[in-house]
Amino acid sequence: MILLIRLQPYLYTPRSKEDNSFWQHYCSNLSMKFRRITSIALVSLFASFAGAYFYKTFFNAKPITQAGPPNNNVYRQVNSSDVQNLETGFIAASKNSTASVVFIKTESQRYQRTSFWGFNFDPFGRIGKVASTGSGVIVSADGYIITNQHVVQSADKIEVVLSDSKKTVRATLVGADPSSDLALLKIESTGLTPIRFANSDEVQIGQWVLAVGNPFNLNSTVTAGIVSAKGRNINIVNNQFPIESFIQTDAAINPGNSGGALVDLNGDLVGVNTAIASKTGSYVGYGFAIPSNIVAKTIDDLKNYGEVQRGFLGLDVVDIDGDMSEKLGAKQGVLVKRVNGVNDETGTRIEAGDVITAIDGTLIDSKSTFDERLAYLRPGDIAKLTIVRSKNSKQFNITLVNKEGSTKLLTKESLVSDLLGAEFEKLSKLERQTYRIASGIKVSNITNGKIRQMSIGEGFIFVKVNSKTFDGVANFIDYMETYRGQIRIEGVNASGSSQYLSFTFR
Repeated sequence: MILLIRLQPYLYTPRSKEDNSFWQHYCSNLSMKFRRITSIALVSLFASFAGAYFYKTFFNAKPITQAGPPNNNVYRQVNSSDVQNLETGFIAASKNSTASVVFIKTESQRYQRTSFWGFNFDPFGRIGKVASTGSGVIVSADGYIITNQHVVQSADKIEVVLSDSKKTVRATLVGADPSSDLALLKIESTGLTPIRFANSDEVQIGQWVLAVGNPFNLNSTVTAGIVSAKGRNINIVNNQFPIESFIQTDAAINPGNSGGALVDLNGDLVGVNTAIASKTGSYVGYGFAIPSNIVAKTIDDLKNYGEVQRGFLGLDVVDIDGDMSEKLGAKQGVLVKRVNGVNDETGTRIEAGDVITAIDGTLIDSKSTFDERLAYLRPGDIAKLTIVRSKNSKQFNITLVNKEGSTKLLTKESLVSDLLGAEFEKLSKLERQTYRIASGIKVSNITNGKIRQMSIGEGFIFVKVNSKTFDGVANFIDYMETYRGQIRIEGVNASGSSQYLSFTFR
């Protein structure tokens, strides 16, 4: 657009010949300047029209998308109904799930152990009672509740606050699985609202999810986000046989959300919230949940057998990178590093150097995915493995075994000592091979007693006590309950490191 401005002339009246001469000269110069300006303006105007005509005629110019309305092939206008549908989904998911998520309060006795010259002594320095909180999910109308093991670990007292009635109920520990960080509780109540389970295998990256829990002691808090990734291994489970294949989400998860529900827009459980990635201990954008399929199997095993039925292949595997996959002839999978006498039904051995690319038809892209697929199987089940060996694909059918090396389903065999304040069981064959020790007694479910006073943690293995080994749990408990004087312990902690402890029993 050209803006035309009309200029008014400067008015001047001559009073002499000199002035008249000056005036004529001035007007002459002004006339020449005016003609020049007019000529330039006309030429510019003509050039503008000519340029526009030339561009349109020869280049067939089209409107620039960024300057005009969005191109429907590139952009989709946000419809108000889309926003309403999403909001309706959030509301429905919240209503369908919050009644199934409970507040968990625990109480335990804490002690402080002192040391001198590297030896631990005087273990009975009591600090006092310590309370902690978390979340849980109702999984049956008759009072079964799933939560994280670390929420109720070493608790002397567990209480559950129901979301709908705000009623506080005492809970008992049915069983725990340190390898997946899950624990099953039971309360004496009926008519509860159990959560519905979704198939976590069908969860998609980018899918909307809600985290329901009790962060900062705030009952029934709901946050929204999406699934950021699947099959995450973040190395937080302190166990020799960890199962880490987390669903990652950016829904805000904070301390107190542990054990709470991660649900889809139907309000169905897709995972149990268990961890956050943070330098400060508060939410910074990454949360992790145990897939609902693993949760469902853990609940069933703990209810029926008292422990999770893990099926083992007898293989040590590691992830492969791009360079390794090219050399091995497999685009993805896990590399077999060591074989502990595994054969398929025909007697053919799996060999070190093989790459496992699929289990039961499910592609394996990492060790965490490998561990997750095995977590769904029990001893005696047959795993159909796809193997790449020397760049050729092969099929193997492997029967899974239990931790004792047989195909039987095991029932937990343990003894509890109230004086020691813990549960004890013999070390399994697989654990003895892994730790490379001949025998040992493992401790779990620690409550108030001598074991806690010694600051011994869950999963600790007593290898020797005063240079003595124990074949039976009953003999070990009797010795520990009755011994007085200096006691020296050789053991292995849950992470597999050797420990040497010294105490005085009175």
